[in-house]
Amino acid sequence: MLAERYFAEMRKVLDKLEKTQMENVNQAADLIVESAAQGGCLHILDTGHMLMHEAVGRVGGLMMMTPVHITVEVNNPARPRKGVSKKRVYLDEIAGFPEFVLAKSEIYPGDVLIVGSVSGKNVLPVEVAIQAREQGVKVIAITSIEYSRLLKAEHPSGKRLYEVADVVLDNGSIVGDAVVPVEGLDVKIGPTSGIAAAYLIWALTSQVVEKLLVRGMKPHIYMSNHLPGADAYNRQALREYQETGY
Repeated sequence: MLAERYFAEMRKVLDKLEKTQMENVNQAADLIVESAAQGGCLHILDTGHMLMHEAVGRVGGLMMMTPVHITVEVNNPARPRKGVSKKRVYLDEIAGFPEFVLAKSEIYPGDVLIVGSVSGKNVLPVEVAIQAREQGVKVIAITSIEYSRLLKAEHPSGKRLYEVADVVLDNGSIVGDAVVPVEGLDVKIGPTSGIAAAYLIWALTSQVVEKLLVRGMKPHIYMSNHLPGADAYNRQALREYQETGY
């Protein structure tokens, strides 16, 4: 069955992460804890979008994990006209946009920024990482090194995300991401990068919690809203987090 084949392939990826990424997870956790100890903030910008939901505001997750949401919208509901169209404009194509993102954010020197991009080849995540580091921000990349190495970098420097970060968490995805070939289809099914990224972010969270507690810094964690007293607990924890920063 295809589902069983996907389970088997996904287990291979998760096993690979446990065997190869623990040192990097530890290094990334050290950056975050040291930043928190000095009053810094933790931010996450994921161009793949999954971690912007999975890592933020989740039960068992750090209240200090702050998303960098980017929304650019032009609403012009004109009537359709035949024979005319405009080329779609991507955020990577807007000159100076990464600088604008950092300028409008609340990211400051001493903070830590997690940047997620499976391919790691596009201008936005690479330039944001470069600019952030130049401003004194530590950058943790979540990407696929194997996949990224085989793709042409879009950044003028010729570099990809894994080449411009302080610490890299490799999600172990293969080229093309999907892992299950299907007879009768021209493409594989079942990507691994989303689950792998979530696996890494929760491993990183676990290490951060452990290291904070060793320092005597009690982190504030979201409780499930379905548990008795959760609303009051989370409100109080959020108030305390605003004071401590972790």
